[in-house]
Amino acid sequence: MSDSDNKSSRARYIMIGGFLGAGKTTSVAKLAQHLSDQGRKVGLITNDQGSELVDTAMLRSRGYATEEISGGCFCCRFNSLVDAAKNLTDKTRPDTFIAEPVGSCTDLVATVTYPLRRMYGGNFSIAPLSVLVDPIRAQRVLGLAEGGNFSEKVIYIYRKQLEEADIIVINKTDLLDAGALSALQFALRKNFPHAEIIQVSARGGEGVEEWFAKITDAEQVARRVMEVDYEVYAEGEALLGWLNATVNITATEDFEAAAVMKALGNTVRDKLVAQSAEIAHFKMTFSPDTGFAETGVVNLVRSDYVPELSQDLEEPTAGGQLILNLRAEADPDLLADSVVAGVSSLTQTFPGMSANMDHLEHFKPGKPTPTHRDSAVEVT
Repeated sequence: MSDSDNKSSRARYIMIGGFLGAGKTTSVAKLAQHLSDQGRKVGLITNDQGSELVDTAMLRSRGYATEEISGGCFCCRFNSLVDAAKNLTDKTRPDTFIAEPVGSCTDLVATVTYPLRRMYGGNFSIAPLSVLVDPIRAQRVLGLAEGGNFSEKVIYIYRKQLEEADIIVINKTDLLDAGALSALQFALRKNFPHAEIIQVSARGGEGVEEWFAKITDAEQVARRVMEVDYEVYAEGEALLGWLNATVNITATEDFEAAAVMKALGNTVRDKLVAQSAEIAHFKMTFSPDTGFAETGVVNLVRSDYVPELSQDLEEPTAGGQLILNLRAEADPDLLADSVVAGVSSLTQTFPGMSANMDHLEHFKPGKPTPTHRDSAVEVT
């Protein structure tokens, strides 16, 4: 077999990173649709510190073969990542894998893509690493705008994600005017000169064609990996509270799932703001008991913002399952208290409604301990 034949037979591995709330899942879904429209078979791999993921539910609701890796970042669950790719291959034989790492994870080049190339280079071609940013959050981190922000050690993780990026993708470009976008792009280029900067709106579709072309065809170029202080990294992650929950909802009359999720989002946000907690991402899906593969999705990405509907149900419903994923710089017990109170308030806001917590986990992520860490890699 020639070298070109070998390269063409390898599956494509694309990883889309970025901090919590940057719009990774929306981008993954858009890319998956783009590749599917081109006749490619796509397999998706989601990742989280806990279980019961909104991302997995949303992507599966759109018909994509999706494997979920819980209990730690890709870097610490490298073998699980390889197993997930194998499971997808056995089930649907995709030619392209799209992986969405945990939003508080960094050092992905050294701990995931380089080891993957070194050990399984005959099976995968590795795309450049894209790291998405929410422009409002990026403005605040880079000192371009005032507003709620994270503490120094959490920002350390945020900046390290950008430092290792091959492509920095300014997402949600509709949130800023042209002047503010230009200033943000200039600041990103100044702080992270090695990275290519692209502007897109994953939800609206603007600019995604250029970005998708780069990560579909180009091979990641090897360079020496960045230095990471794993003590600071661990301390930053430990400042983030993590909560996953599922709630079973029934009602005596049909209700709009979007209204329920938005009401819950507002209640939880208000309780956290009262305790000076900064929300990184609060996302919810609602899957009705009736209806095929329907899922409603609501996101809240800052403490000074409002819950946004990103995917709605076609019809009102009388019941279903609500999945909640909440990440904030706050004590996990505060997250749990706020969510439990918010779920309880639904029965008062919506008469005839019953909301029963089926699953609740809240914790701080443990210290990241990579399975592998390569300092550099040879590219042939």
